[in-house]
Amino acid sequence: MAKKRWVSLATFLGFAIVVCVASTAAAEEFYKGKTIRFIVGYSPGGGFDTYTRLIARHFGRHIPGNPSTLVQNMTGAGTLIAANYLYNRAKRDGLTIANFISPLILQEVMGNKAVKFEGRKFGWLGMPTPDSGVCALTKASGIKTMDDWFASKREIKVGSAAPGGVTTVGPKLLKEAIGLPMKVIVGYGGTAKVRLAAEGGELDGGCWAWQSIKPTWSRALETGNVRVVLQLTLKSHPDLKNIPLAMDYAKTEEARELLRVINDAYGSAYRPYAVPPGIPKDRLRLLQKAFMETMRDPKLLREAKKSQLEINPLDGAKIAKKFASFYKYDSKLIARVKEIIEPKK
Repeated sequence: MAKKRWVSLATFLGFAIVVCVASTAAAEEFYKGKTIRFIVGYSPGGGFDTYTRLIARHFGRHIPGNPSTLVQNMTGAGTLIAANYLYNRAKRDGLTIANFISPLILQEVMGNKAVKFEGRKFGWLGMPTPDSGVCALTKASGIKTMDDWFASKREIKVGSAAPGGVTTVGPKLLKEAIGLPMKVIVGYGGTAKVRLAAEGGELDGGCWAWQSIKPTWSRALETGNVRVVLQLTLKSHPDLKNIPLAMDYAKTEEARELLRVINDAYGSAYRPYAVPPGIPKDRLRLLQKAFMETMRDPKLLREAKKSQLEINPLDGAKIAKKFASFYKYDSKLIARVKEIIEPKK
């Protein structure tokens, strides 16, 4: 009996090896001479673009057949144009990968008719790092501490890329949760343009990921012309131990719930990479594996360190689990978030 079990196990393992080798060979044949296209939902120069170009430079080495890569910026509607394109128009062959914001999944849950996809059907590859939301203000704003901000006689102007993105929704939920004097100015197209407007005195600053602000606004941070005054996360980032958390100022359970939404939808899984639904399963698994291998690639890690890009990856399965939790939000909370984000005129 034991001998039969060993024979069966050996047969199974042999079959598995043959299937694996055949799958790799098929993938190599498919990807050889091809180009994998990375679509970024934001404009050049921002954090999404910076991370994607880093990943694209190293990704092809981890795909059988060593395909080339290119990056295309497909901007508009807070990355919604890119996400809708991936779901509805991109070929389902494993040659198109898109990087867009996770709050679009929340927009789907809230019933936004502009969302033309079902988030649970995307093929999730992974994410280079969770985001740590912060608010960074210029020296010219006159705000050095949260006491200064709460005491401000005017609304502090923070810039926003688009209505559904973190630079808009995060501040709106934050303002409602803890009562900050703040005005969200929408329509800058990307965080690079928000930075320029803040440096020119048109804005006081903005609220988005420390992982993006640190590398792209490094000079202003070093000189003190820009400072981080608040963290939107549930716990401090190691770089920002002395910066207060928004949760410290929450006085009601509703306020705490709104801040948790910011952390969940606009932080911990904010910048995922996905492929269209329905691509061959073997290619999806290959791309998921290649993504995580790329995140551990020594050459990428050296380049990321030099560019001050944080790498703390999540795999596709963890991202899918996180997004599944969005569909379980209490209906009253979803209604309240929608009321804040999309107030009736």
